[in-house]
Amino acid sequence: MPENDKPIPQAQWETIVANVPLVSVDLVVEHDGGILLGKRENEPAKGEWFVPGGTVLKNERRTEAVHRVAAEELGASVGIDECLGTYEHFYDTSEIEDVDSKHYLATGYRCHFEQDNPAIAEDEQHSALELFRPPFDREFHPYVERYLDVL
Repeated sequence: MPENDKPIPQAQWETIVANVPLVSVDLVVEHDGGILLGKRENEPAKGEWFVPGGTVLKNERRTEAVHRVAAEELGASVGIDECLGTYEHFYDTSEIEDVDSKHYLATGYRCHFEQDNPAIAEDEQHSALELFRPPFDREFHPYVERYLDVL
């Protein structure tokens, strides 16, 4: 977390989610010929295989957020290969009661693990982490498909 910044209190977070887009990063982690996806445990996109990602904190550069999210959600460090651009993600659901949508401005980053055999582990946001290799034999969430289309 950037120095001097603290987590946002829940009531303020709810107001933010209800009223403004969230700036976030998505990690498109390539490893061993595939893409690492996590099965989401929370809204939005609960139950979907999705790229790891998270909100950018105040005073945190997006690239710093990539490294923080990798450490928090994967327990591993990553190197950034390429910025894939910024995408708008609109969801008709939220984890917050009485807030029926969520809007992200998500910048995608193509990344790789800094170690050959990282010891990755699920976190509270993912029930499983899995490597998917092309050709993909399943359909993914449309926002994940957009990332896969540019690789």
